[in-house]
Formats: sequence, C-alpha cells, structure tokens
Amino acid sequence: MSSGPAGGAAAAEKTVFDIKLEKFDAAAKIKIIKEVRSFTDLGLKEAKDLVEKVPAVLKKGLTKEEATAIAEKLKELGATVVLE
Repeated sequence: MSSGPAGGAAAAEKTVFDIKLEKFDAAAKIKIIKEVRSFTDLGLKEAKDLVEKVPAVLKKGLTKEEATAIAEKLKELGATVVLE
C-alpha cells in the first residue's frame, strides 16, 4: 500500500489572505478606525462597530503584498493583526 505525498495541497503556498484584528491599544482606537476606513468601503459607524467587536476579520481575499502592507500599518498603530 502506498499513500499520497505528504502535505499535498496543504503544502502549496497560500495566495489569498484575510486580515483579522485580534486586539488593539485602546489609546489608538480612533487611528485604527480611520485606517480601517482607508482600506474598506465602510462608513464611520460601520468601521467603529467592526473594530469594537474584536476579534474580527477586517478584509478578505487580499494578495500577500496587500495584506502585509495593511497589517504592518495597523501594527504600527498598536493593533495585533493576524493574516489568515
């Protein structure tokens, strides 16, 4: 009996990422809301609600480059962000 290759499709490099906000520094909340608005089409209230219900996925279906750039900016503002 032989088994398939170890890892299979899971070993393939991921090409689509989601940005998930895990937590943030309360002092940076307003800056984080403004940043979320800059890369989403959300209004002020929607962005505020999204940020306040952490952990929350902020944006889905991004390339690695887009996701990394946004994640770095949010981290600079005091957020803990994960790429999924």
